[in-house]
Amino acid sequence: MEATFHSLENLFLQLGLDNEPDAIDAFIRENKLEQDEALVDAPFWTPSQAAFIEECLNDDSDWAEVVDQLNVLLHE
Repeated sequence: MEATFHSLENLFLQLGLDNEPDAIDAFIRENKLEQDEALVDAPFWTPSQAAFIEECLNDDSDWAEVVDQLNVLLHE
């Protein structure tokens, strides 16, 4: 079975967030994380968003790569 890879725009859509490029840039600018802060524990997620992120990472799902990308962007 071939894996599906998702874009950052699709991840934002999946999380129920505005997925326009300017909105994504603003979200990343406004929600920086401390180096030791886990993405899943970020205070800005709703419980369902955090659960989705945690599931993606724990299951190494098709979404894991783009979730990792968001993690890096929020820690820069």
